[in-house]
Amino acid sequence: MFLLDEANRCLLCKNPRCSANCPINTSIPEVIALYKDGKIKEAGEILFGNNPLSVICSIVCPHENQCAGNCVRGIKGEPIQFYEIEKEISERYLDEVKFENVPKTKDKIAIIGGGPAGLTIAFILAKKGYKVTIFDSKNKIGGVLRYGIPEYRLPNRLIDKLEDKLIELGVRIRPNTLIGPVISIDRLFKEDYKAIFIGTGVWNPKTLNIKGETLGNVHFAIDYLRSPETYRLGDSVSIIGAGNVAMDAARTAKRNGCSQVTILYRGNFDDMSATKKEIEEAKEEGIIFKLYRTPIELLEDGVKLINKEDENNPIEEFFECDSTIVAISQSPRDNIVSNTTKLKINSAGLIVADEEGNTTRPGVFGSGDVVTGAKTVVEAVAHAKVVAETIEEYCESKG
Repeated sequence: MFLLDEANRCLLCKNPRCSANCPINTSIPEVIALYKDGKIKEAGEILFGNNPLSVICSIVCPHENQCAGNCVRGIKGEPIQFYEIEKEISERYLDEVKFENVPKTKDKIAIIGGGPAGLTIAFILAKKGYKVTIFDSKNKIGGVLRYGIPEYRLPNRLIDKLEDKLIELGVRIRPNTLIGPVISIDRLFKEDYKAIFIGTGVWNPKTLNIKGETLGNVHFAIDYLRSPETYRLGDSVSIIGAGNVAMDAARTAKRNGCSQVTILYRGNFDDMSATKKEIEEAKEEGIIFKLYRTPIELLEDGVKLINKEDENNPIEEFFECDSTIVAISQSPRDNIVSNTTKLKINSAGLIVADEEGNTTRPGVFGSGDVVTGAKTVVEAVAHAKVVAETIEEYCESKG
């Protein structure tokens, strides 16, 4: 009833600012109008057709900067919580829809990496009759959705639903398969894959380059979030960084038994790259914030810092804790580029690709974080749709 009341508050704007500020241009008024009429299936078809990962984006998008943040209703009151409506529609749609496994009469496509970009392209091309195989280095597909976003934020059951739908469409999935050292790009081409898509994400943690990062009580957030239950952090832990990954690591540590979790950050709240919602929820859960702190050395019993609360009088101080988690972004691994030719990377290690996803090697395409650096899920999906068209055009041109 709450969501129907929420839908009824929508003004169904003719020039919706919510849609205009959605990276994938979701037709929000149209979806809400269908929802109000009880046409859930039709609304679900529109959402999925525009964004195969709509059920995911309804949860993890920074809505405060997109649909909700640009809602007319929000100017003088509370914005429409469209993302809650989107979640209900998208989840029901995936539960009820039965996709047709159309005859696979078109070319073989290899998708390396089952993250947001790879999943999007797999859905689009499989529905058009391409023989799609996803190769993933981990035991389950999902990439950052499964191994980088905590279960409390994004339940794995939703990623499992997407996997079921891919299989329903005839997509083949090869887990625990690292492309590069054994199965190379060259090998895939020799075995008649017409096009290869690389969407491997960014899984190498960036380091602080200070003394102590090799200590046994120091961990990287991207590794910790993959399997937090295997870590014994102790009672108190410091988190260095202030993006969404840092917030996820902090809140996960709190949920896994750390009584005192402190975020150490060199700036103030306005400087943080995490969304305001993530920061507020971290505060509500008892996460402590120590601002204007720059780490200079990691130790077995804490962190040596420069405190710059007084800009004119920075002082050195010691913060005691059992463990430290470093959360200052990630970079890509080189297992593919180091085992193939004609595939260029830039100075940051990212694969060089144009706006349509063409890399420097014909027949190889790239998108997602491995090309752009860390972006939002919806941005990855939006660009992957463009790249899917590029792959289809390439295959058709090659006959």
